[in-house]
Amino acid sequence: MMQWVPYGPHALLLRFAEGVGEEAFQRSRAIQAELDRHPPTGLVEYVPGFTTMLLRFSPENTVNVEELGRSLAGQFERLAHGKAPEAQLKQIPVVYDGDDLESLAEEKNLPVDELIRLHSEPTYKVYLLGFSPGFPYLGELHPRLHAPRRASPRTRVPAGSVAIGGEHTGIYSVDSPGGWRIIGRTPVKLFDPDQLAVQQSPKDLFFLIPGDRVRFVPTKG
Repeated sequence: MMQWVPYGPHALLLRFAEGVGEEAFQRSRAIQAELDRHPPTGLVEYVPGFTTMLLRFSPENTVNVEELGRSLAGQFERLAHGKAPEAQLKQIPVVYDGDDLESLAEEKNLPVDELIRLHSEPTYKVYLLGFSPGFPYLGELHPRLHAPRRASPRTRVPAGSVAIGGEHTGIYSVDSPGGWRIIGRTPVKLFDPDQLAVQQSPKDLFFLIPGDRVRFVPTKG
């Protein structure tokens, strides 16, 4: 059952699933496609989460938020039984030489080559972008690779660093502090602010967007 709550005077938070997984991913993609095709009056932006969707409306919007919440919850509930549009599959080359690669392999009692295989074999889902512009939270990571964040975060992690944090893997989109375990690097630019001058849509700033699928391709440095 689709649930919703007001999120301040001009926003709604919709919960479309109870847990993370393929069903939640497909529901999120179906809702995003519907919002792109038929945005509600006054919609400024929507922000996907693992199991939620935040909808922010213009303060000038005169529609009652509670009425809108009930209407959209019913509309999106019907979408849950349909077929979501096909996801884009994007391949990302990775040089597996990260600073935490060998120590993580030792911690997991795995040969380095096996850790690389377990990380690069799945097709991942882009559940959401967060932490920094364009940073993708990807699932599902093989359970043998689940690993806690570093006890002491690094003060600077280079953009393009491929990392593991908890049950997820991701890619640092800009130089930033960070505590995820760095296992590799990619030359792919995930966030391109230069596109601000020519963008057709805010999504054009990002190489990955929620709803994409990703494969990591091991490459030589």
